[in-house]
Amino acid sequence: MSAGAAEQAIVDRYKPSCYACHGFGANGAPKTGDEVAWAPRLEKGMDTLLKHTMEGFNAMPAKGLCFNCSADEFQALIEYMATPKS
Repeated sequence: MSAGAAEQAIVDRYKPSCYACHGFGANGAPKTGDEVAWAPRLEKGMDTLLKHTMEGFNAMPAKGLCFNCSADEFQALIEYMATPKS
């Protein structure tokens, strides 16, 4: 899979699951592309972020809205959301 196709696959996963909260910062979710909001979360490490994603954290339910995402897909989604958008 090319890099462009891989990114599109993550965007396709993001839209029906993560976007509802992370697109707008609903319920305290860090907004997608907001480097400042994501920085303290990334400092906790990917293992912690994946644990929070899988088990739920604060207002985020377990697995967010992506009940069939793998750990690798969740990591890619986190990396996508934490990356500033141009």
